[in-house]
Amino acid sequence: MRTRTARPSYPRRACDTPEVVPFEPHDARDIHAQRRARLAASIGDGAIVLYGGELRTRSNDTEFRFRPDSDFHYLTGLREPGSVMVLRGGSTPKFVLFVRPRDAQAEVWSGRRVGPEGATAHFGADEAHPLADLAAQLPKLLDGAPEVHLPIGRWRNLDTHVQRAIDHLRRRNRWGETPPDVLCDARTTIGEDRLLKDTGALACMRRAIDISVEAHLAAMRTTEPGMFEREIEALVEYEFRRRGADGPAYASIVGGGDNATILHYVDNDGPLRNGELLLIDAGAEVDLFAADITRTFPIGGKFSIAQRDLYEVVLRANLAGIAGAVVGGDIDSIHRTCLKTLCEGLSSLGLLEGSIDEALEKESYKKYYMHRTSHWLGADVHDAGFYTLARKPRPLQPGYVLTVEPGLYVAANDEQAPAELRGCGIRIEDDVLIGAGGPEVLTWRLPKTIHEIEAVMASS
Repeated sequence: MRTRTARPSYPRRACDTPEVVPFEPHDARDIHAQRRARLAASIGDGAIVLYGGELRTRSNDTEFRFRPDSDFHYLTGLREPGSVMVLRGGSTPKFVLFVRPRDAQAEVWSGRRVGPEGATAHFGADEAHPLADLAAQLPKLLDGAPEVHLPIGRWRNLDTHVQRAIDHLRRRNRWGETPPDVLCDARTTIGEDRLLKDTGALACMRRAIDISVEAHLAAMRTTEPGMFEREIEALVEYEFRRRGADGPAYASIVGGGDNATILHYVDNDGPLRNGELLLIDAGAEVDLFAADITRTFPIGGKFSIAQRDLYEVVLRANLAGIAGAVVGGDIDSIHRTCLKTLCEGLSSLGLLEGSIDEALEKESYKKYYMHRTSHWLGADVHDAGFYTLARKPRPLQPGYVLTVEPGLYVAANDEQAPAELRGCGIRIEDDVLIGAGGPEVLTWRLPKTIHEIEAVMASS
């Protein structure tokens, strides 16, 4: 039994030097150009119009740190609020950016701007204009395009600009100008490209995952009874930043005891008690590509017998799900495999009555497992790309990245469960790359067996 004698010494207690796999550099400008070329070829003579996003108010006159729209950044690499991208396909593709003009006074207050000159020099735009010119230039760029791809309904101001440009072209049709006939949702068009991870995406994701693994290890080595969830959250996100990540890819979940049974718990302000479990669901973001990892471990360093039994059920489901992440498989079959394994374990622990088939048919397992097992992972933590095609599960292909994250959650007030299991929430989540030779577990370096976890915690 570990006892707490003093506060851990931040920030160097967990590990003194970053120990992540070296980042393989790639030419980001070339990667973005390759993506634009693929999309330009896929839309024929059409056009894609995207908005880079805008600052969001945090409170009163302060804003959250800006994060660009994922599709916009995927094709441009530009991180500047208010920017607009137009990509024309056809025999002579054209990439045009609209950005804020340089403004020495404004840049003193809110940071440097790329300006139209920088947009061409550093981001490969064929043309670049001040944002104020968008209304005048957009009709020219859309003239003759049979269809326009934009994220319909995502950005009201972008919808308005495109509609006005189309109306302008309709009025000018008698002079030979031709409006588009069709509006398409760019999220579908670009999502198909994002689903198959290119070399740039995989390089960023591998680095984000490596950094996240080190942060989770730091948490395992540092956690002791008497600490608070917020201390571990701070440590994990500190490790993200100091190792080179942009920060967390999503709001970190750090739930001790019964808080771990809340799926999207983000308050992270509770105490960590000896004898309880701590669930951490946290992943770093690198160049806007995400990691997504969950581990659960004992706050005191050792699993109880009951906790071990429940944990082993989830681990068996995790391993079975990963084994099913193969070319030609699908996310639904992974989920069914994990469900069957979880139900068998719940039955053996006396948490489910009746047969396994009956539990699956009546969904009685949902009392303890209420979420799906997998989702796409990439530039968004719940990434782009359809899960079903023609009402059938999408077959997995090499280059897809998904999570496998079964869990079991026994509420503290569940009087039907054994007392020693009440208030236990366990989830084990790995990131998996679908490969021609089988699944590649990108998160393999982070321990998840009971023996490995306890050994890491004992080494602190």
